[in-house]
Amino acid sequence: MGISVAVTVTDGIPDFELSIACEVFGMDRRDLADPWYDFRLCAADPGSTRTQNGFVPDTPYGLDGLKGADTVIVPALCNGYPLEGEGPDERLVQALRAAHAAGSRIVSLCTGAFALAEAGLLDGRRATTHWLYADTLAEWHPAVKVEADVLYVDDGDIMTSAGRSAGLDLCLHLVREDHGARVANQLARRMVAPPHRSGGQAQFVEAPIPQRQDDLLEWASQHLDERLTIASMARHAGLSSRTLIRRFHETTGMTPMRWLHTQRLALVRELLECTDLSVEQIARRAGMGNAPNLRHHFVRATGVTPTDYRRTFKQ
Repeated sequence: MGISVAVTVTDGIPDFELSIACEVFGMDRRDLADPWYDFRLCAADPGSTRTQNGFVPDTPYGLDGLKGADTVIVPALCNGYPLEGEGPDERLVQALRAAHAAGSRIVSLCTGAFALAEAGLLDGRRATTHWLYADTLAEWHPAVKVEADVLYVDDGDIMTSAGRSAGLDLCLHLVREDHGARVANQLARRMVAPPHRSGGQAQFVEAPIPQRQDDLLEWASQHLDERLTIASMARHAGLSSRTLIRRFHETTGMTPMRWLHTQRLALVRELLECTDLSVEQIARRAGMGNAPNLRHHFVRATGVTPTDYRRTFKQ
């Protein structure tokens, strides 16, 4: 018998994350590792539970099928949650508590983390979810140490992934943990996927240059290539430095220099995606001095180099 993997299925669950788990653990891959995984789907109501697009999993297992599983995987919750739709099924929450107490490794993909949090399994632990909902997870469950800029978090017997395709990153990580790097790499090749992606989901967070109504912010955004200081911006606005700082806090929630830094990084991303300018040219245009300085700050913010980012997002 291979390592047993039980995947939860509740009403409205998105098909994508469910399919990732089925593809990685549900396919017979004994040519890679024998035994492979002992896989089962566990539906909230076998025979009637429907996925987002109306598929009804053909499985005899209910949520009581989580009992005794070595690994329990919770894909994303119903489509639209947590912005809309119902939260995790209470039966799922109770089943997760029981499975973890019995020694199961608990894994969530995307918004599945909300079910783990509801069960109290993430209290005091590091965890992640889709970047769109990371702030909501932190607000609703303040005991959880939310890391919004990573692809997945391995916290021992609890693992969580960021949104959508990051579920594949975590599933490959599980295979790597269970069967070694060679098997995980072979599986990734078959799936035409990288065995390990650099950086985190911060590189995928939308960061457009916003349309601004504030005259000072508009002026500053048009002069990012200049050496802007609090004093120079205060002079332009006819304000004292103290008043300028207070105004920035009220308008943006940031200090003036922090705001400038975020705008420069947003401009860098836009220029990497939409132009053929060199990194050195972009550094000057964005007011970041030179290419080494840009690379330093860009890697800190996104987890990837400007070159790797351009390779991924260049239009």
